[in-house]
Amino acid sequence: MRRRHLRGRLDFKFSPYLYISPFFVLFALVGLFPLIYTFVVSINDWELLGGAGDWVGLDNYKAELASPLFWNSLLNTFSIFLLSAIPQLVVATFIAAMLDQNIRAKTFWRMSVLVPYVVTPVAVTLIFSTAFDEKYGLINNLLGALNLDTIAWKTDVFPSHMAIATMVNWRWTGYNALILLAAMQAVPRELHESAAIDGAGAIRRFFSITLPSIRPTMIFVIITATIGGLQIFTEPKLFNPSSSVPGGPDRQYQTTVLYLWDLAFNRGDFGRASAVAWMLFLIIIVIGVINFLISGTIASSSDKQKSRRFATRKGKK
Repeated sequence: MRRRHLRGRLDFKFSPYLYISPFFVLFALVGLFPLIYTFVVSINDWELLGGAGDWVGLDNYKAELASPLFWNSLLNTFSIFLLSAIPQLVVATFIAAMLDQNIRAKTFWRMSVLVPYVVTPVAVTLIFSTAFDEKYGLINNLLGALNLDTIAWKTDVFPSHMAIATMVNWRWTGYNALILLAAMQAVPRELHESAAIDGAGAIRRFFSITLPSIRPTMIFVIITATIGGLQIFTEPKLFNPSSSVPGGPDRQYQTTVLYLWDLAFNRGDFGRASAVAWMLFLIIIVIGVINFLISGTIASSSDKQKSRRFATRKGKK
């Protein structure tokens, strides 16, 4: 009896940890170990074929911080990220708001916006790369038919960033719209009905009820979009396959991940590539913390406003 009681207590105490342990074991194998191993590689003169060389400490980090190619890749990454993330989130919120309305064939429209996400990134890049071709592409042919100047989509810096951002937006907007739609549908309808009875229009209800109610989901979408945007690789890699340099002949759209890939597999310098990977990791962490602090400040100010309104209404009663 005593042994059974002890077994029951141990089961109650340790079973939850046992059930969630597979996740942490997998995380340690495929997440934590590569991260630590990359740091070890970054402080060594590690070559692709030669393997581990001499210990160089932080020299790889110093060399990359002094390299104009690293800063060029970082600038390209942030430019493409801003051109893709901001319009993407605005359009995704608008689409989610439209799908949240009482329209016909809801399931059809909701599944339709998810279709671009199902298409593989390689197929998306090949299709858009053909459309943005400077000589025979669909976009420049349309501009020529309208007697407008053609655009050097794969030669100039800003047009190439716009073209790559278009691919990212096309693929991810519908996916984010469905996440925001799920959050919008969790908002109690009674709030909208009460506001409508008080005379609030659809736009006022959207900004005063819907957006504040989906704030946690919005923060999640912003953070995931930030992480994905700063790690962009496939689109710039396949945008111009004829280019001998990854990211354009003059590295016009070479992102940071593409730059570290070039360092590792074209130049064989794994040490400097790992240093770039770690610096990108730290940049993402910093931006994530900034997002968290900003969202926390907005949330606390919103809660204070709600408390004030509640206190004012209570005082009136």
